[in-house]
Amino acid sequence: MSTINYSEKIPNNVNLGEDRTLQRALEGWQPNFINWWDDVGPEGSTNHEVYLRTAVSVDPQGWAQFGHVKMRDYRWGIFLNPGDAERKIHFGDHLGEKAWQDVPGEHRANLRRIIVTQGDTEPASVEQQRHLGLTAPSMYDLRNLFQINVEEGRHLWAMVYLLHKHFGRDGREEAEALLQRTSGDQDNPRILGAFNERTPDWLAFFMFTYFTDRDGKFQLSALAESAFDPLARTTKFMLTEEAHHMFVGESGVSRVLTRTAQVMNELKTDDPQKVRAAGAIDLGTIQRYLNFHYSVTIDLFGADQSSNAAIFYSSGLKGRYEEGKRTDDHVLKGQTYKVLEVKDGQLVEKDVPMLNALNEVLRDDFIKDSVAGVGRWNKVLEKAGIPTRLVVPHKAFNRQIGALAGIKMSPEGRVVNEAEWAAKRDEWLPSAEDFAFVASLMGRVVEPGKFANWIAPPVMGINRQPVDFEYVRFG
Repeated sequence: MSTINYSEKIPNNVNLGEDRTLQRALEGWQPNFINWWDDVGPEGSTNHEVYLRTAVSVDPQGWAQFGHVKMRDYRWGIFLNPGDAERKIHFGDHLGEKAWQDVPGEHRANLRRIIVTQGDTEPASVEQQRHLGLTAPSMYDLRNLFQINVEEGRHLWAMVYLLHKHFGRDGREEAEALLQRTSGDQDNPRILGAFNERTPDWLAFFMFTYFTDRDGKFQLSALAESAFDPLARTTKFMLTEEAHHMFVGESGVSRVLTRTAQVMNELKTDDPQKVRAAGAIDLGTIQRYLNFHYSVTIDLFGADQSSNAAIFYSSGLKGRYEEGKRTDDHVLKGQTYKVLEVKDGQLVEKDVPMLNALNEVLRDDFIKDSVAGVGRWNKVLEKAGIPTRLVVPHKAFNRQIGALAGIKMSPEGRVVNEAEWAAKRDEWLPSAEDFAFVASLMGRVVEPGKFANWIAPPVMGINRQPVDFEYVRFG
């Protein structure tokens, strides 16, 4: 069994050096984490030294250090945002009571389920992105991929800390299971469907980090309101890192669009085949990737009506996005919210109890945020004089969860029959031909300052470094 140097190896503000019980739990878990990283972490990266940021404190002015690090030696730290000893629960049936520092017995099972579900997504995304380093379009992008990978690993540590610290033997067993499930595994898959999908290429990666990491932002924000104070403080700090992940997605798609628009203007054409022949990704393919990743991601918010969502809120376990900024009574009993259903072949709205519709409330908050970013992508096309615009599909499109699961729907929100869906499916979602074409562009480019033909360089480098900085030193 390895011995952990608590002052150097694991940056933390949870008094790890003095907590013998937690030390023993982590000593048992850490070797298995390293084995997991070696087995299904970033492929072929063992000897690379990567220019990474490492969280070292919770000080907003200097919470991270930058430097070249071998990823296997990355210091996966454990941090909680500063606490308030007088913090009060600000929603649900316990409104006004003091926030919990320990797990209440009656909420133990639900809290463990929430933490495990969140924790399961973190290693899953690392597994989904395992092969992407072999086809990076630039050294800059390779570094960003690896930064996300190590930080998802740190988010796993954050959830494992909560399980080890507050859930005893059950928590230790759940922490082990987080390393045993594998994305896409037929027998032991990850808990949520989107985390079993493939991320086969870099366009998919950028869409994933734009949409699915944005789901992470909203889920973590809801947990940051929790009456269980250690969970609230842990997830608040995780949000600090999540912002970069969404930046990688948003700026990545923007750069793809920039390059596509350049080619379209150079060739004076909007013909997808001519754009493809010039080595850029046509706008139709980008739209279909958007449709897929958007629809898969909004399923992550769960069923549109959920008794669990009502229980989690009323119990104080999980709030709404920016709960503290809302001006209602924060109890929500007697209130209603509109959800969609199909009636007589048409989409219609119906009022349901607000507490049961909280998944839909969070989904709608996510949708507003996502649409704003797609608007910024369209600015790229507008600036280049390209009239085409990207749009998010209707939220009933391609759903697999809730009342809309399996309903055949056009991206505009029109109910269609099986025959029309089959005929139009490849116009609306990426086809095998689309995947094959994008895959054909995925050659590795890793010389400093060089970029693959299908993507434009970024406007600036990381941490004020130049774009052609040596972000990765290959061992």
